Amino acid sequence: MNAQDQALLDRVTAVFTEQFGHAPDLVVRAPGRVNLIGEHTDYNDGFVLPCAIGPANMVAISKRDDDRVDVVAADFDDARDSFALIPPPERNLSQPWADYVRGTLLVLQNDGHALSGAKIAIAGNLPKGAGLSSSAALAVAVGKANLALNGIDIDNRRLAQIAQKAECDFVGTQCGIMDQLISAQGKADHALLIDCRSLEVTDILIPDDVAIMIVHSGVTRGLVDGHYNDRRRQCEAAAAAMGVSALRDADLDNLAAANLDAVTTARARHVITENQRTLDAADALAKNDLVTLGMLMAQSHASMRDDFEITIPAIDDLVALLQNAIGDQGGTRMTGGGFGGAAVAIMPRARVADVQASINAAYKTPNGDAPLIMIERPGPGVAIL
Repeated sequence: MNAQDQALLDRVTAVFTEQFGHAPDLVVRAPGRVNLIGEHTDYNDGFVLPCAIGPANMVAISKRDDDRVDVVAADFDDARDSFALIPPPERNLSQPWADYVRGTLLVLQNDGHALSGAKIAIAGNLPKGAGLSSSAALAVAVGKANLALNGIDIDNRRLAQIAQKAECDFVGTQCGIMDQLISAQGKADHALLIDCRSLEVTDILIPDDVAIMIVHSGVTRGLVDGHYNDRRRQCEAAAAAMGVSALRDADLDNLAAANLDAVTTARARHVITENQRTLDAADALAKNDLVTLGMLMAQSHASMRDDFEITIPAIDDLVALLQNAIGDQGGTRMTGGGFGGAAVAIMPRARVADVQASINAAYKTPNGDAPLIMIERPGPGVAIL
């Protein structure tokens, strides 16, 4: 276990023991993710290319002898939530983090899994609002922990679908499957090309001499109160107008013939072109062709900025600075749902120190601080520690 995971394990175990008076029965780790390319394509049945990263959420858990669930969140000043499994839990509007726990347990029960009450402590080291999918990691970890506590083993694809349903139907963010699936099925040293319709996964090796850099803009984003659901509705309207079940099935000729309004046309154009870019990027990455990959990432960012309109000036500035520092051997783009968050960059490992120095010299967050810079290698998915 690396030092980062060991520190998080020590923290979540200590909080559990302090709050509940004994050690947990087990601890589950679920990683965050960074999406290399393929934005807002997952809920359009398209393609994405994420990898799991080192920062994660951990859930420490023990059984209760009744149907109550007591939860403490270390990252929110040991805030507590308590609810019964029967009748089904409702939303906790005063503590949004708690809804990922409540929703996941509700969907597990609705999926036919008999759960006991539980004592749960949660801790993570994923930066909040960075677009690195801390919410999906939380739902996946909570699901895995409660299943393991009750001796239930299910396929990780199904676990991801349960976590997605909790976020869509209970929390209210109409997300695709990408975040939950990569947290559940991540593979060390690999990005995963995910077909979000079939859930087929293709491993794409990231060579040792290639680095992934994540730079947080300092602008925290929120999907439920943002425009994420609006974008999904626009995509569904475009698909319906073209007579296809999802934008995955449309091409630019279909779009030209559909005679949609300018905004809906632009939204659909992003998704249609982004799907092809994602397939091409997976091929370029597999060939270690960083020049082609960089061009595709630049096109992706421009499409998110101009057609999907989900970037913000701070992110656009950060991406431009990164690309200038990287040169043509690699690329960068916004990652995540949009309206803030982080940029992801891919480059030769030998370029990392120079690029990092350039960003620290040239970019400050809106608060005037130096940005958070993370250097990552793809890691494994959810696991019982």
